[in-house]
Amino acid sequence: MSNTILTVNVDNFEQEVLNSEIPVVVDFWATWCGPCKAIAPMLSQAAQDYEGKIKIAKVNVDDNRALAMKYGVRSIPMLILFNEGAKQNQVVGAINRSKFDSFVQS
Repeated sequence: MSNTILTVNVDNFEQEVLNSEIPVVVDFWATWCGPCKAIAPMLSQAAQDYEGKIKIAKVNVDDNRALAMKYGVRSIPMLILFNEGAKQNQVVGAINRSKFDSFVQS
């Protein structure tokens, strides 16, 4: 994972995501998920391109089942956009960069 992508879990989710001063895209993923692996390079590039404007964070659903349940994650990868502590948008499945850009600009 890129240095610009945060790893979040139940211990730091509130601080890094809900209390963030900039919008945060959270990628709910798992190590065994092929589509999750497929979008990882795009997310790394997006994290660099949007640095300072949007944070990108990853939550491993196998290690953080409570967070996955709280946000209704039933299929992965699932990207959720948070702004000012509130869920603003979500998308399920592997997406390309143009769809990601549209998603974060929504």
